[in-house]
Amino acid sequence: MRKTEDDEQYEKTMMRRERIIEILKEKGCRITKQRLVLLDIILQEECSCCKEIFYEASKKDKKIGKSTVYRMVGLLEEIGAINRKNMYKIYGNVDEKKGKVCRIIFDDRSKRTFTQEEWRKILLEGLRACGYIEKQDIVSVDLISE
Repeated sequence: MRKTEDDEQYEKTMMRRERIIEILKEKGCRITKQRLVLLDIILQEECSCCKEIFYEASKKDKKIGKSTVYRMVGLLEEIGAINRKNMYKIYGNVDEKKGKVCRIIFDDRSKRTFTQEEWRKILLEGLRACGYIEKQDIVSVDLISE
C-alpha cells in the first residue's frame, strides 16, 4: 500500500513528537497529559502566539492555564524545539534546527506554508516582477520595525 502525503506528514509529526518527549524526559520533566495536549497543538503549527495556543488547549482541557502554556513554550524554546521569533514552529530536526518555513495567514483565515527555498523563490520572482531588482540574488532577509 502506497503512503499518501498525509501519511508521511503524520509520521514526521509523530517522530518529532517522540523526539521532543525524549529530550524533555532527559531534562527531568514529567510528561503530563496537559504537556502532551500543548505539544500536539504546537505540532499542528496552527498557532502563532501563546494566546492562540491557550485558546485551542482550553477547548481540549479546561484545566490548562495560561501559565502552563507559557511554561511549556519556555521549555520547548529552552531545548531548541521552537523559536518564538518563528511563530512557534517546531523545527524539523530538533537537534539541528533546520527546515524552517514561512507561513502566511490570509484575511479569510486560510493559511499557506512554504519551505525556505519556496519562500526565497517567491520573494525573488515578486521583486523582479515589481521591478525592484534585475539580476540580483537574495543573500538574507531581515525583518525590522520602524
